[in-house]
Amino acid sequence: MDKDAILKTLNRILELELAGVVHYTHYALMVYGYSRIPIVDWLQKQADEGLVHARLAGELVTWLGGHPSLGIGPLLETSTHDIGDILRESLAHEDEALKAYYQLLELAKDKDVRLEEYARSMIVAETAHQDAVNKMLRKPGQVETFIESFVA
Repeated sequence: MDKDAILKTLNRILELELAGVVHYTHYALMVYGYSRIPIVDWLQKQADEGLVHARLAGELVTWLGGHPSLGIGPLLETSTHDIGDILRESLAHEDEALKAYYQLLELAKDKDVRLEEYARSMIVAETAHQDAVNKMLRKPGQVETFIESFVA
């Protein structure tokens, strides 16, 4: 098992999850309009979930004898604060986190069951989150996913 690569990946995950906390907290402050209350509630829950994910990644770093990063992932935004733009930014951010979890899975596969299961469970959670955002980006009655319509 390449412990250094695993620690580097876990620290990347920690940084991405902390960036997600900042993003979702900021997004929740910037939502306006008739649908504000349920969207803000959803965004705040995503921020809370991101903090739980960051803590778990940090615990794994220390359990493996590493030092958790004090860094934070990229904090980019469109600054338009349109709900659709916010959701697309969220989708892009979650895609980066998902890639990091897949990288961890590859590094841990057949070497450390705990890390493998952690990576798999986080892949499931991140994919479910992407699916939820994808559905929110669809127009009523639209069956194809946002990603399919975006790529087309």
